Amino acid sequence: MKKQNVRTISLIVCTFTYLLVGAAVFDALESETEKRRWEALQAVEDRIIRKYNISQEDFKVMETVVLKSEPHKAGQQWKFTGAFYYATTVLTTIGYGHSTPTTRGGKLFTMCYAIVGIPLGLVMFQSIGERVNRLSSYVIKAVRSSIRCKRTVASEVDLICVVTTLSSLTIAGGAAAFSRFEGWSYFDSVYYCFITLTTIGFGDMVALQKDNALNRKPEYVMFALIFILFGLAIVAASLNLLVLRFVTMNTEDEKRDEAQAAQFMTKSSLWTNEALQGAVKLEGDVITSNGSVLSGYVGQDLPSPNGSTSTIFSCRCICLKRKKQESQNKHLLPEVVPMQDLNYESQSMHNMGAVNGTGHISGSHMAIGPDVVDQLGNRLPLRPSNQLLKRNVSLLSFRI
Repeated sequence: MKKQNVRTISLIVCTFTYLLVGAAVFDALESETEKRRWEALQAVEDRIIRKYNISQEDFKVMETVVLKSEPHKAGQQWKFTGAFYYATTVLTTIGYGHSTPTTRGGKLFTMCYAIVGIPLGLVMFQSIGERVNRLSSYVIKAVRSSIRCKRTVASEVDLICVVTTLSSLTIAGGAAAFSRFEGWSYFDSVYYCFITLTTIGFGDMVALQKDNALNRKPEYVMFALIFILFGLAIVAASLNLLVLRFVTMNTEDEKRDEAQAAQFMTKSSLWTNEALQGAVKLEGDVITSNGSVLSGYVGQDLPSPNGSTSTIFSCRCICLKRKKQESQNKHLLPEVVPMQDLNYESQSMHNMGAVNGTGHISGSHMAIGPDVVDQLGNRLPLRPSNQLLKRNVSLLSFRI
């Protein structure tokens, strides 16, 4: 199985395991508190109904009025300032939910606006994040050069540390400002900043929703918008290094697999070429009728040592390579003494004469090598006796 598939399956298993663990932790932390609050609210509701002697329907109407009037406490939400704040939450995918369109035209335009605005915002924040990483790399290089470090190039770990520090400072500074303007505790302000910059946007805590701040505090509105845009750019720079690094691992594995496949194909082609070259070399090796091995001739007739013509056959078999090696290494083998080189009984044979019908040599014949020539010049083959054959065999010696 490929590494990409293994990683994908592992990510799916880890994600679902993480979800199960998170659900169990949230259940343990929030379940009892929710139950107590619900019981407390039910007790207050029953007490109000008994005190003012109102029905359940009247109480539901009062509850609806309170919920619907909550957004209007911050002033008009759909004037230009409030609309700009709403458009920012749509483009950045924060989606607080503090104000939502009620008209059909507003809902339709929100969908069309989000289709174009969300990709545009993501590309913009990604580009800003890359510029921030490039600036951080330049600053790190300048600082290391000033203190004369051996290695001045910024690594990914260095950039991650820098952008993480910038994100932490942004959240800490924004939390201090929102704690002052909104009257929240510092911990709640940190929680709001984190939920905002990570684009979670629960909407349980929303800035600019008190004392008609959208219309009366333009500097505070400007600070809130700049904080959201700048903070998202810093977080995008951090995510660009943290998340995309893991995402590109799959691409790196695919490239590695492709490189291995290409390398395997290259080796296979090299092996094939070597085999073809070997076959071409063997095609030039020929064997003559007398058993000698020649190279460089294909399908020709060459004169043999005795003057006749020997047909040459081109051998394409791989097994002939071994025969060629044996012929090349012939000098390494023990040398056999030829029969005609053995000077056995030549003088005695000449004195004895030619061979008669009974196997004896007459004196009127002359022995030439292994044959006998009579007086008429005819060459008769010599048929040595069993004693001579045994002696000939014994004279076949190896000289190492």
